[in-house]
Amino acid sequence: MGQSTEVFVGIDVAKARNAVAVADGERGGEVRYLGEIDASAESMRRFVKRLASKYDYVHFCYEAGPTGYGLHRLITSLGHPCAVVAPSLIPRKPGDRVKTNRRDAIALAKLLRAGELTAVWVPDEGHEAMRDLVRARAAAVESLRVHRQQVSAFMLKHGRVYPRKKGWTMRYLRWLQEQTFDYPAHQIVLQEMVEAVRLAKERVERLEQTIAEFLPHWSLAPLVRALQALRGIDLVVAVTFVTEVGDVSRFENPRQLMAYLGLVPGERSTGETVRRGGITKAGNGRVRHMLVESAWTYRHPPRIGKFKLYRLEATTPKVREIAWKAQTRLSARYRALSRRGKKSTVVCTAVARELAGFMWAVAREVQPA
Repeated sequence: MGQSTEVFVGIDVAKARNAVAVADGERGGEVRYLGEIDASAESMRRFVKRLASKYDYVHFCYEAGPTGYGLHRLITSLGHPCAVVAPSLIPRKPGDRVKTNRRDAIALAKLLRAGELTAVWVPDEGHEAMRDLVRARAAAVESLRVHRQQVSAFMLKHGRVYPRKKGWTMRYLRWLQEQTFDYPAHQIVLQEMVEAVRLAKERVERLEQTIAEFLPHWSLAPLVRALQALRGIDLVVAVTFVTEVGDVSRFENPRQLMAYLGLVPGERSTGETVRRGGITKAGNGRVRHMLVESAWTYRHPPRIGKFKLYRLEATTPKVREIAWKAQTRLSARYRALSRRGKKSTVVCTAVARELAGFMWAVAREVQPA
């Protein structure tokens, strides 16, 4: 019987052509650049089969990017492991200023063989579709914010200040319609801006309704419903958390989830000197932003509202116990930090960090590893 052979393949993916490099399995083995291959699915399938016929074990990797996970699904469907690598966690030399497809493919093959690459979690097609829908809703919310800011800036430029505090209510919209300008062009600009706000708001509402319609048919719908038992967690926050974080069971403890979301303090310590600063802000910014916003609700004393009561009745007793424990602990935490003179933003960030831990507990209860 011949000796078992193993090879590591690094692929620098692109829209039209993929650069491929191969590193032999033994340490210090030869690294070869195979050139560029057409990026179509059929061409990559032929390449993978041809390479697999020469070796016993073939390991593939490529960087996560705009090309998505199609190549990963193609390679794994052929029975070979494929890692989608986090670009920000790839080791790079500080003085390396040359970047080409060839060098990137060779570097990926070498690092994959050395075990120095960090793979991202790859969702299935249904999960990816729901995540795209949630991100489309987030983009619509950002568009709505921009259009509203344009209206506010336009009114401020012309010295029109709304006499009340809360804006974008029906009374505020009536106030906008009552404004008159000396030049008709200004009136047209205001009407176009207000119409853009209306269309953007309708787009957000349509997408939120679509999320609610598709949710019951999603495999992770029970987890989304269970997370809504926590205070400050509504449908949008829960579905965003689940779609962005994915498989919570890959985090062995809540501290790993907190670090993944960038909610742990940064540290630069050496010897006897210990320096801790602000949070790292690593990982997924969408979830981190929503959890900090949800943490504001814990400034109130613990209580169960009428809408949250229905959410609690639809969950298990263990989830209800976790939800109430989160309310009592995080509300007390908010008050304690506020009494110590901490800024409200710092307090909410600390509460958001612990809220992520309770969400981890709910996820492990609903979908154990």
